[in-house]
Amino acid sequence: MQFVRRLHIMTEITEKTIDIDRILADKMGAKAKYVPGFVRSWLRRILHQDEVNAFLWKSRDKKGVEWLEECVRYLDMTLLVEGKENLPSPDDGRCYTFVSNHPLGGEDGVALGAVIGRFYDGKFKYLVNDLLMNLPGLAPLCIPINKTGSQSRNFPAMVKAGFESDSHMLMFPAGLCSRKNNGVIRDVPWSKTFISKSVETHRDVVPIHFSGRNSDRFYRIANICKALNLKVNIAMLYLVDEMYRNAHQTFRVTIGKPIPWQTFDKSRKPIEWAQYVQDKVYELQAPST
Repeated sequence: MQFVRRLHIMTEITEKTIDIDRILADKMGAKAKYVPGFVRSWLRRILHQDEVNAFLWKSRDKKGVEWLEECVRYLDMTLLVEGKENLPSPDDGRCYTFVSNHPLGGEDGVALGAVIGRFYDGKFKYLVNDLLMNLPGLAPLCIPINKTGSQSRNFPAMVKAGFESDSHMLMFPAGLCSRKNNGVIRDVPWSKTFISKSVETHRDVVPIHFSGRNSDRFYRIANICKALNLKVNIAMLYLVDEMYRNAHQTFRVTIGKPIPWQTFDKSRKPIEWAQYVQDKVYELQAPST
């Protein structure tokens, strides 16, 4: 996982924001010279260095929701939003927790941010891996989370501050994109954080289902990594490539009715309530997806 984290995007946008050679040199020092040329070429290709740099440079003047909408246009995504009437009114003075499955690992986050952000005039925050803070256009909308790095000491306080703010929260409680097991593509069990914090701050929870899937190649790699108990999340390296493979497609976004925070009482443990909401999300799934 540490190697994946090292492949971060520099915060200053230039015409070559992502530079694999520079990143390897910065993170590995003199040892970088031992990285074979074919590995460097593979990293440039799988991370789409040239294409991503071109997009970041072209969209360098955009921030927040405007940047998300530019991403949707760039990836030529068509979004079919169903149940929009279930979105609470922006004028009711309350804050909500929006939770979704995470089938793609990239495009789904961008698309939902664009939908929620436009409806609520940018008044929302992602609770995301701190890796994404290195995208300047996205950073203003993010509360960075790193449970294993130096920032881990601040994790509880940052989550608490996010939920106590006047912004809606958009979360993917699985923490990573969906996996394929026994032929079924589904999120791993959800974290309980969104339950406990929503109850503490009296936020109703809005379930959302996002259609879509990654390639069979991605699921094979993810399952091999799990079987071998590898600490390096090699599958994560393929997410940018998966994003480009999923360009020019149509996705269905289904928004369910808000679940009152009072629902999550002591009759079940928070982790059990998290499973309950996850099941509710998948009940929104269209039969054909």
